[in-house]
Amino acid sequence: MSRFALLLPVVALLATGCPGGNSRVPAGGDPQRMSESEYDIARDLWLRQRKPREALAHVLEALELDDENADAAHLAALIYLDFCSSGAADCRLGEAEKHARQALTLRKDYREARNTLGVVLVHQKRYGDAVAVLKPLTADILYQTPENAWGNLGWAYLEQGKLDLAIDSLRRAVAAQPLFCVGHFRLGSALERKGQITEALDAYSAAVSTEAPGCSALQEAWAARGRLYVKLGKREEADSDLLRCIELSARTAAAKECRSMRANLK
Repeated sequence: MSRFALLLPVVALLATGCPGGNSRVPAGGDPQRMSESEYDIARDLWLRQRKPREALAHVLEALELDDENADAAHLAALIYLDFCSSGAADCRLGEAEKHARQALTLRKDYREARNTLGVVLVHQKRYGDAVAVLKPLTADILYQTPENAWGNLGWAYLEQGKLDLAIDSLRRAVAAQPLFCVGHFRLGSALERKGQITEALDAYSAAVSTEAPGCSALQEAWAARGRLYVKLGKREEADSDLLRCIELSARTAAAKECRSMRANLK
């Protein structure tokens, strides 16, 4: 799994509400407050310091202290999902699903956790289940980041091969948030599969040129645009994009594809 595929849950707002209840009471401390403290440490380790393993230890401790800490449950789901970006050996989708569902059980209107659950289900290739989770979220006027719901719904439809539904959902996603470069990339993928090459090229271009953090480093988007330039016979543009793709990270599947296409240009 590529890291950019995990951006949608990562950018979800992490709520800071007050959890309640406890599973054990440590000596000399309020378990709820201690749980909140462990959650705050975990969030900082994951989001700012990029230390997911240390973050996971703290967020699991937060849940041990207070098993009704919905924010901690959601953060645990996100961290487990993040591990999948480093390879199958570290991927724990079952744990991610369990904690996302725990967060939703504790807080029925936890919209960010619902979005995260949808992402987990897509990664599990349970596309119908993902659609069932995400579609109501797209109609929820109180959800503050509707582009996430539309984007992930479109992704689920794309993986199902329902291209028209995917295109419609992804267009809604980028209309809601034009800086949503992952949405632009997935829209390009759907349009390319539909055979709408010119529109796909425009979507890929939007993905890599969007002025938002990380967008210019979407390696798969550079590879996809380079592939279309090859098809269109635009060798110079193709070579530039494929070289950029390789420079971003030399060891990925996308880089391997880009090296192969670039070699065939010569």
